[in-house]
Amino acid sequence: MRPDLAAGASTYLAGFGRLLERVEVTARGGEPLTLDRGVASAIDLLISVRDRGGKALLIGNGGSAAIVSHMHNDLCKSVRMRAVVFHEPPLLTALANDDGYQTVFAYPVGLWADQGDLLIAVSSSGESANIVKAAEAAHAKGCVLLTFTGFQPTNRLRQTGDLNIYVPSSDYGYVEMAHSLVAHYVTDTAKMRVAASV
Repeated sequence: MRPDLAAGASTYLAGFGRLLERVEVTARGGEPLTLDRGVASAIDLLISVRDRGGKALLIGNGGSAAIVSHMHNDLCKSVRMRAVVFHEPPLLTALANDDGYQTVFAYPVGLWADQGDLLIAVSSSGESANIVKAAEAAHAKGCVLLTFTGFQPTNRLRQTGDLNIYVPSSDYGYVEMAHSLVAHYVTDTAKMRVAASV
């Protein structure tokens, strides 16, 4: 058993708190941004795409799919932004069965993405082939790419993003919780800004 888990909930949560202080944000090409500036840039990006009538496309596997589903809900309902997720079982399984799992997000991104749209790609490892392939498809369509990753700092998805939120941990629980927390901050703040502008 991991020492932090065996030591109890307070130790586990304290470790998570320390990790949150080390979350990194980079721009395209690896330019480091402060956490406040980087996350503010993500919020600005959402609002800008929304105000231009663009949409957010959201992708993730497993726990990351749950995160993007929640973010999708908040963007549509609270931010009043057009947003879509691509993990509805019939289409996902048809694509996986016929063309391979690596295509399940690239194919619908190719169908739905328009120039200037925003792809939000969430992957704990940043190495999921289907996510990386979809990121490449989104760039080819002229989309902007916001990534949420963890594990290795040189992961492929982080290298392709225009704005990248990175959690320096290889623990799925910590990475997914951090992604969810940052996503909540982004959508809650975007909601507040949209409400203030009405």
